[in-house]
Amino acid sequence: MKLNVSQSSIFLVLCLAILLSACSTPPSRFGVYQQSDGTIGVHSPKDAKEEEAQEMALAECKKLGKRTTTIIDSRKTVNDRFPMTYNYLCR
Repeated sequence: MKLNVSQSSIFLVLCLAILLSACSTPPSRFGVYQQSDGTIGVHSPKDAKEEEAQEMALAECKKLGKRTTTIIDSRKTVNDRFPMTYNYLCR
């Protein structure tokens, strides 16, 4: 099978697009971040429970080599997408 230049270019672009889409990370419903004091902040969506936010914080703590999380505080925000923020300490 002999491909001309335009067919091989299309094939290469198609393969690259498939590869990149397979490697993309699905969007999270939570916003997880590490604060400057070392605690983990979790912005939680409206329909999420506190236990789900803690699971997200625990996953982030495990990336840092810690095994448990302890909630420090929670507060309401004015953000419609993430109306609750939880702060956790990794241990």
